Amino acid sequence: MQTLLWILAAGLALLPGVAGWWHLNALADPVLRRTQLALPDWPAGAKPVTVALISDIHIGNSTMDGDRLTRIVAQIDALGPDLVLIGGDYVAGHDVDVARAGARDLVAPLSRLSAPLGVVAVLGNHDQSMPETIASGLRRAGVTVLDNAAVRRGPLAIGRAGDAFSGHDDLPATLRAMAALAGAKVILTHSPDLSLGVPPGIGVLFAGHTHCGQGVLPIIGAPRVFWKPGMMCGLVRQGGLTTVITAGLGTSGVPLRFRAPADVWLVTLGG
Repeated sequence: MQTLLWILAAGLALLPGVAGWWHLNALADPVLRRTQLALPDWPAGAKPVTVALISDIHIGNSTMDGDRLTRIVAQIDALGPDLVLIGGDYVAGHDVDVARAGARDLVAPLSRLSAPLGVVAVLGNHDQSMPETIASGLRRAGVTVLDNAAVRRGPLAIGRAGDAFSGHDDLPATLRAMAALAGAKVILTHSPDLSLGVPPGIGVLFAGHTHCGQGVLPIIGAPRVFWKPGMMCGLVRQGGLTTVITAGLGTSGVPLRFRAPADVWLVTLGG
């Protein structure tokens, strides 16, 4: 019994140091991940397009403020993407005051994003406390934001689907809007669960939401799961569809990361 007590005491003594380490992980610069994907409906003669995917900024908690976001934006601009996609969850938590402040604090950093084909975004589940306020802030930053619609950017017809996790998706409406546009079909959304209902003919779906587990413990894995099995992180291939799931930039719940670093995806799309 005495040995067990010593072990428990030692474990408790280590907890602050472990928490501090994981908090520093959450503050680290995002990892850059690259891939190339061929789309079956790529327009003949069109040049490849490089897409930077980010998500889950969660501004307003201890791991994301305007200064950190400004630094990350500069890193993204240095990559020279043709297009930037943002997959939702711009603010921390669901508090109205935090959302209002976050919508204001997003404007200056995101307005610095520079891409020839612009910046396209959707909302996430954490944005539903004040969706219009957050969308208005994004538009002031020069970001195109709208759910369950589509937009043409270069050779791409981008469907912007609402968040399936919070019940704001309307995939049929998104697909109808995409069908009216020429170009290779891709979808941007928040939760990757939407990919399970995407019909053939769509080559790529871009998503966030999962934070790649945020804290992935040995043996146990991610302590909380809000996504379908096999849809947690990275590149997921289902038939002809590839889902790109980013770990996001900020944190949700606890301001910690372990074995699930923040990341930015740089995806080159072509024929």
